[in-house]
Amino acid sequence: MFSKIQSIGLFGMNAFGVDVEVEISRGMERFDIVGLADVSVKESRERIKSAFRSAGIKFPIASVVVNLAPADVRKSGSANDLPIAIAIMSAAMLIPEDSTQNSCFIGELSLGGDIRPISGVLPMTIFAKNAGIERIYVPNDNAYEASVVDGIQVYGVKTLKELKSCLCGELTICATEKYRPAECDFEDLLDFADVKGQQFAKKALEVAACGGHNVLMIGSPGSGKSMLAKRLPSILPKMSFEESIQTTNIYSIAGQIDKNSPLVTKRPFRSPHHTISSAGLVGGGSIPRPGEISLAHNGLLFLDELAEFDRTTLEILRQPIEDCKVTISRASGTVTYPCSIMLVGAMNPCPCGYYGHIKKKCVCSKAQVSKYLSRISGPLMDRFDLHIEVAPVEYSSISSVQKEEPSSAIRERVQRAREIQNKRYKGTEITCNARLTSNLLHEVCPMTSSADDLLREVFDKLGLSARAYDKILKVARTVADMDGSEVIDRNHVARAVKYRSLDRKYNH
Repeated sequence: MFSKIQSIGLFGMNAFGVDVEVEISRGMERFDIVGLADVSVKESRERIKSAFRSAGIKFPIASVVVNLAPADVRKSGSANDLPIAIAIMSAAMLIPEDSTQNSCFIGELSLGGDIRPISGVLPMTIFAKNAGIERIYVPNDNAYEASVVDGIQVYGVKTLKELKSCLCGELTICATEKYRPAECDFEDLLDFADVKGQQFAKKALEVAACGGHNVLMIGSPGSGKSMLAKRLPSILPKMSFEESIQTTNIYSIAGQIDKNSPLVTKRPFRSPHHTISSAGLVGGGSIPRPGEISLAHNGLLFLDELAEFDRTTLEILRQPIEDCKVTISRASGTVTYPCSIMLVGAMNPCPCGYYGHIKKKCVCSKAQVSKYLSRISGPLMDRFDLHIEVAPVEYSSISSVQKEEPSSAIRERVQRAREIQNKRYKGTEITCNARLTSNLLHEVCPMTSSADDLLREVFDKLGLSARAYDKILKVARTVADMDGSEVIDRNHVARAVKYRSLDRKYNH
């Protein structure tokens, strides 16, 4: 007796079809799984047998051979527990043969016969839909997540016994209603209205949000660097549906989806501790998992106390920041995760934190200051579009009862600037000015002659790199967008240069 059931495997973000083939024949009682299955898949034999007993289903007393095709692709995880169980029931004629036609099954079985949630259901469902599959049966806790995908019927099932009854026509399971996320709510985010003073830093962060630029903040302890960074998500533009799907895919693979609100609709804010490992930051493992940089995709990665991070860990960021993707190679295969992020760093100017402070004396030697700042390499510093000096807050500002501008007002300006960019880059893969490619730079960034003269003077005087030139031009493009100007003038370049000069002040 033979049967074949459709299932799906996952390696990184790459879903692939798996045909679960089962042959039941007379002979010595045995249960084998072949098809390049790893240990976690082979362990499913005991889970499936126990689940059959708990559900009151008779497991075949015969030779049972399960093949997971294609046999040259490694299968891992527990997602194939359910399709193997269904294939065995089909081969043993415990369910009608036509009940599984054009259907796909994924899920983990417990010893008690419950169907447990798994990671990566969203990319698997997208693959199933693109493969022309009409129905997909998933764990009940994953049903909302899968229902985000249009064009395929999603059935959430709780137990193996319930699914068997459904396939036999004894019980009806209704398809899960399509999940439609509520309007993105910014009310629970920290607000810029709480930040007293710091007008220069606030305006710089607004520019960064408008163009998706990377920002480095340098200042003494208590000046408000972390406070400003934690409020930056409240002024970022709303995510498009495509961006939500991209980000949710990554969170689904990482197993960080809320079963009741499965679609990520707010731009991620990730703030790892400075003791994080390289694998934790960019991803890794024998079966590569997404790291913090990928979990921040379409959002913000905040590295507080930047100089305290391991230098080797920081240097790994250089290529992903430029390419907006990170590729992890292991013996089992190569995985590429997207990481289009805004990188925000915050650091002190020296070990004691008061180098350059107008009132407190720095106790560090020049050698100590130089050594501390050299923890951030020149190439990494170059990848920050804006360098902001966050000065200590004056008493007159912190004691003022005057209300500061709320995030909602700033966000409206940011949204308008992003809409200008969306219109400009429509039909391309560019999402904001920070992602502008070199071949389009001069076409998109026309300058007046006075602006060109100023930029040439700054380039020669400060000895800027080609990358720094590109960064200044992109920031100037954003400043011009905020002013509603198609052409970059001298004032726009001057502001962009002003946001770029800190690496010269703290030259090391």
